Amino acid sequence: MTPAPIPLHPAPEDALDAVFFALSDPVRRAILERLDEGALLVSELAAPFDISLQAVSRHIQVLVRAGLVHQARSGRISRCTLDAAPLHDAAVWMNRYAKYWQAGFDTLAQHLLRLDDERAQSKKDDR
Repeated sequence: MTPAPIPLHPAPEDALDAVFFALSDPVRRAILERLDEGALLVSELAAPFDISLQAVSRHIQVLVRAGLVHQARSGRISRCTLDAAPLHDAAVWMNRYAKYWQAGFDTLAQHLLRLDDERAQSKKDDR
């Protein structure tokens, strides 16, 4: 069963789905990473991938529909730029669940503080 197409202007509740769908593919994430450095032509974006230019264009269209990439065309030339704004809503949604991994970070921080205290005490004892 093929997934339903992503609308060009998704409803607010669907926009988050579009962003997560766009981020679900490693090629699309790599495209976003490259665009984080600045605007690139589609051919420049396609260069490091071992897939066809048409396949890269399809990935870019998914990113465009999710609002993560803007494409400006001039004749046959197409320049892409990153729009990270939709990532904010995804980050807000994910931060809602930070409590589940925050406890692990708190435990690690306490352990590191104990180690620092033990090292400081050891240095005092060596003097």
